[in-house]
Amino acid sequence: MIQAITINLQRGINLLNSINDYQYSDVSIAPYYSSIGSHMRHILDVFDCIFDGLESGKIDLTARKRNKLAESKTAFGIAYFEKTIDFLNKIKDIDFDQMVKVTDDLGLGEITANYTLSSALIQAHSHAIHHFASIGYIISQLGIELPDNDFGFNPTTPKNKELNV
Repeated sequence: MIQAITINLQRGINLLNSINDYQYSDVSIAPYYSSIGSHMRHILDVFDCIFDGLESGKIDLTARKRNKLAESKTAFGIAYFEKTIDFLNKIKDIDFDQMVKVTDDLGLGEITANYTLSSALIQAHSHAIHHFASIGYIISQLGIELPDNDFGFNPTTPKNKELNV
């Protein structure tokens, strides 16, 4: 699991290494006017919330740090990716079946549910892929090339463009 997540997060680093700060923080693309950087920072904030809650067993996904430098400067974004990957590698041998309490706000207030650590990490990984797809739309509109053919694709998604899935 850690290897798959790390490979996917490395795609983010590869993209950031190929764009400049202006492209990274550009908020000109409709309909949401969000930047590549805001998506990247958000992806990593979810992992950070998991890491912050490991010791207590209480993960609060509403406690994101929202570091503005990580969403506006590619160097800070890359450093955040590297920090996340380093931490994933440090926890690769822990018990992923351990139970954790995960708190989030689904729109009607905060709720807390029991997860395994592996389910929280799987959710964060899927969440990253989803946001990479949104980033793929932004970079397409900005005329930037995808860093690789798997960027933003869920592994279970057929790659035949005619399938429209």
